[in-house]
Amino acid sequence: MDKAAMIYQVVAAIPKGKVCSYGEVAKRAGLPGYARYVGHTLKNLPSDSRLPWHRVVNSQGKISFAQGSDGFTRQQQALLGEGVLVIDGKVNMRCFAWHI
Repeated sequence: MDKAAMIYQVVAAIPKGKVCSYGEVAKRAGLPGYARYVGHTLKNLPSDSRLPWHRVVNSQGKISFAQGSDGFTRQQQALLGEGVLVIDGKVNMRCFAWHI
């Protein structure tokens, strides 16, 4: 399985209403240290992808898109729609991080 497929598998497993950091996705995919690669991979998803990319945030719980951008708004709305509280572009990782 290639790196992108391993990342997709982890992202697909993030439960609705939970989030995971880029670094944690990389670690769970067996790619520790590849957080930026995770971001690059998700950035290049096809526009019709059904992968729940919006459940991936940075290590501080922040949405990585620039506040006010289309990407920021789409991610925030998708998270809010799943019951994830987003305040000033940030998710409380203690409450909403995916733990297994």
